[in-house]
Amino acid sequence: MSSLLNVYNRAAPIFVRGEGSWLHDDGGNAWLDCVGGIATTGLGHCNPVLVAALKEQADRLWHISNMFAIPGQEALAERLTVATFADLAFFANSGSEAIECALKMARRYHAARGNPERDVVIGFKGSFHGRTYGAINASGNAAYLDGFGPALPGYLQLTTDDWAAIADAIAAPTTAAVIIEPVQGEGGARAMSEALLRQLRQACDAVGALLIHDEVQSGMGRTGRLFAHQWHDDVAPDIMAVAKALGGGFPVGACLATRRAASGMVPGTHGSTFGGNPLAMAVGIAAFDEIAAPAMLAHVRAVSTHLRDGLARLQARYPETILDVRGKGLLIGVKLAVENRAFMAAARERHLLVAAGGENCVRLLPPLTISHDEADIALERLDETCNAMLGMMAA
Repeated sequence: MSSLLNVYNRAAPIFVRGEGSWLHDDGGNAWLDCVGGIATTGLGHCNPVLVAALKEQADRLWHISNMFAIPGQEALAERLTVATFADLAFFANSGSEAIECALKMARRYHAARGNPERDVVIGFKGSFHGRTYGAINASGNAAYLDGFGPALPGYLQLTTDDWAAIADAIAAPTTAAVIIEPVQGEGGARAMSEALLRQLRQACDAVGALLIHDEVQSGMGRTGRLFAHQWHDDVAPDIMAVAKALGGGFPVGACLATRRAASGMVPGTHGSTFGGNPLAMAVGIAAFDEIAAPAMLAHVRAVSTHLRDGLARLQARYPETILDVRGKGLLIGVKLAVENRAFMAAARERHLLVAAGGENCVRLLPPLTISHDEADIALERLDETCNAMLGMMAA
């Protein structure tokens, strides 16, 4: 019997080595990885640039705590703020921690301005913001609250297709902020429309509410821009949570904000023991520089178009299996007519790894470095998987 807490339904392979887009199990088999640690190993497994940065820093200094200045934090914060709407950055260890910082920041902003009654955070059905207690209350999936006591006050969940209800909620005198994923990940790879993102920005501005973007999964090059909201003008948030590919597999998260939105966060209001430690910053800087390079983002746009074109052909060939292809860039959702867990298992039989998603989707989240040839291999194995599903239905 395992000594591990039984909270994961783990798949069978035991992986012992990774390189680029490929994982190798303890039996010597190679697997094409289109999960990528759930959009985390953005530069592939054991990327030599990240490995070199980690080894170099590990020989110098690991941890000193935030009692002292950490030069790497200044360096990575400058990169992130120059590349975005933000003026300031706070470093954490995960997306959930970045979200917690964002939620606290939004409420603290209003309290510091003499409006503590403005504490309601508006979220959306299908959203996922992490597993910590504040994050599961902000998320639009009641299942994550089941058995953990009453829902926290100050959180409201709406649907993205009812603008009248959204506008009324934002205009309420108790509203502090709106939180949204520009492209939902776990919720089924649903890309929010430019119109909705702009309406949210304008409605928040009109009443002084803050806009939070959760780009933990959609950010760091995943959609072919450094951040997903950057595909559109005039929709930038006041606060943004970033993680996953920011560390390329090393635990790094960041909460980015304008100086105004962060004005309530003064010494003593927030902190982290491990967040922004020298090891994390060394890897984060290396990952940022690789991902933010124009050539890398151009590659993501090109290979994602190639992959999506192939998926469209598969949808036409297997309409009884694939209902829709959605998402943006290399955050791809394939909505299925068959049960998604069965599809994932059939893909694993062909040594292809895909992730689950809401609305009976599977997600393809390959490394940003995936080649066109590797994308073709993924398409071939998906074709075989679809054909296998036909055989299962016929049986």
